[in-house]
Amino acid sequence: MLLKTFGWSFAITAAGLALAGVLWGWQGLAIVAILSVLEISLSFDNAVINAGILRKMNPFWQKMFLTLGILIAVFGMRLVFPVVIVAITAKLGPIEAVKVAIQDHDRYEALVTSAHPAIAAFGGMFLLMIFLDFIFEDRDIKWLAWLEKPLAKLGKLEALSTVVSLVVLIIAATTLATAVPVHDGEGTLDKATTVLLAGIGGLVTYLVVGGISDFFENRLEEAEEDEEAEEAAEAAAGGAAAKKGGSAVGLAGKAAFFMFLYLEVIDASFSFDGVIGAFAITNDIFVMALGLGIGAMYIRSLTVFLVRKGTLDDYVYLEHGAHYAIGALAVILLITIKYEIPEVVTGLIGVVLIGLSFLSSVVRNRKEAESGDGSGSKAEVASGV
Repeated sequence: MLLKTFGWSFAITAAGLALAGVLWGWQGLAIVAILSVLEISLSFDNAVINAGILRKMNPFWQKMFLTLGILIAVFGMRLVFPVVIVAITAKLGPIEAVKVAIQDHDRYEALVTSAHPAIAAFGGMFLLMIFLDFIFEDRDIKWLAWLEKPLAKLGKLEALSTVVSLVVLIIAATTLATAVPVHDGEGTLDKATTVLLAGIGGLVTYLVVGGISDFFENRLEEAEEDEEAEEAAEAAAGGAAAKKGGSAVGLAGKAAFFMFLYLEVIDASFSFDGVIGAFAITNDIFVMALGLGIGAMYIRSLTVFLVRKGTLDDYVYLEHGAHYAIGALAVILLITIKYEIPEVVTGLIGVVLIGLSFLSSVVRNRKEAESGDGSGSKAEVASGV
C-alpha cells in the first residue's frame, strides 16, 4: 500500500536529485533537497484538506489528481506561475519574461518579490474563506467545542464568511498595505489598491469555483437519493432506475471536474508562500521548480494515502486541525504584506495544529474503546479537548 501510493514520489525524488547533481553539482543537489523538505513542511495541512475533498471522488479522478494534477502543480504553479506574475507586474511580454527568469535571476527575484502583496492578498483571502466556511458550519463532531459551538451559531447568519473576509481585507489594505507605491510597468499603483483588488479576486475565485462545485455535488447527491428511493419503492421500475443512474454518472463527472478544479486552486493558494519562501534559498527558477515540485509530489501522494487508508474517518479531528492551520496561514499571508515571517514559523504552526488534532483524535478513540460506545454523544464529550 505504502509503496504503491508513494512509488512515483520515490522514483521522481531519485531522478530529480540525480538530475540536480548532474546539472548543478552537490550544492544544487542539496538545495533541491532542502526545497523539497520546505514544500512538504509548508503544505502538510494541504494534504489533509485535499483528502477531505478527494475522498468524494472516484478512482479515475484520484488518478487525475496524481497525474494531470501534479503537472499543473509542478509546471503550472512552480514554474509558469512566477513567470506569469513577472510578466503581468512588470508589463513584459511572455518571451521577455522568460528571458528575465532564465538570464537575470536577481531582477526576476526582485519582480516576484514586488508582486508579493498582491499574491498574499489573493491567496490569503481564498484560504480565509475556506477556514471561515468550515468554522461557521454546525458539525456533529467538534474539536474545540468551547469555540466552535458559538461560532456555529453565528454561522447561521447569511453570507457571514464573506462579510468577515471583506472586513479583514479592508483592515489589511488600510493597515498592512502602506502608502509606498508599487511599480506597475507604466507608473505607480497604490499598494492598498493592489491588495484590495487582489483580495477581492481571491474572494470571487473562491465563491465561483466553490459554488459551482457545491452545486454539482448537491445535484449528484439528490440524484442518488432519488434513485435509491425509486429502487426501494418499486422493484419493477428497474429500467427507469437505470436511466436515472446514467444521469447520476453524468452529474458525477461534472461534480468531479469542478472539485478537481477547486483542488487545483487550493493547491495554488498553498503554493504561494512556498514559492516566495524559496527565494531565501535560491533565485534559479529551474532549481526552485525541481525542489518544490518533488515536495508537491509527496503532498499529492500523501493526500491519496490518507483517502485510501480512511485516516480522516479514524482520526476525526485531523480535518479540524488542518482547517485551523489554513486559517493561520491565511492570516500569515496577509501579515507578510508588510512584515517578513520566516517560513519555518509558517510550517511549524501547521505541523503543531495538525499534531494536536491527531493526539486529540487518539484520546477520543481510546475513550470510546474503553467505554465500548462509539455513539455521537461520546464524540461530543471528547470534543472539548
